[in-house]
Amino acid sequence: MRARLPFSISSCRSYSTRLPQKPRMRIKDPLANAPSATVTALPEDLTFIHRPPPSLESPVSYTTNPTSPLLRKAHPSGDAPLPPHLHKVAPKKPSISEEALAEMRRLRASDPTAYTRKRLAEQFDCTVAFVGRMAPLSKQAKRDALERREVEHEDARSRWGEKKAIVREIRKKRREFW
Repeated sequence: MRARLPFSISSCRSYSTRLPQKPRMRIKDPLANAPSATVTALPEDLTFIHRPPPSLESPVSYTTNPTSPLLRKAHPSGDAPLPPHLHKVAPKKPSISEEALAEMRRLRASDPTAYTRKRLAEQFDCTVAFVGRMAPLSKQAKRDALERREVEHEDARSRWGEKKAIVREIRKKRREFW
């Protein structure tokens, strides 16, 4: 009786697990092997190899030539119409006088809820960012505004559904581990 193997012969691997070793690539030196190169031995074991350019020079290839395409302007100078602007060019706002700045600061300090940055910007014909730089809120007023905003946000969050609230709590917990 023949002895039986615990596995079938067809399940044995019939190929190699790694590729055969390839000999190292030997790249020929392009300087030494160029047919048009002239090799000159210099003193102190130095070698000078000169290879002429692959094509002959043309008069246009020199940058000192005034007709060289390298020295031409990128676009022809003429009365060609320019393309329209992508965005509207904002007109320059006139500078504000010191008296107007003092008035802006006084109004902002007196009632920041009534005299917002946007309202003062419209009133004094300047940008909102300019009002924010020139008439900033006091630290206490800024703190009060942030607290008021946070109360409004909490009121809105209290009306969220259960799923959204759970996801928010998970996110808050994850942030603690950062």
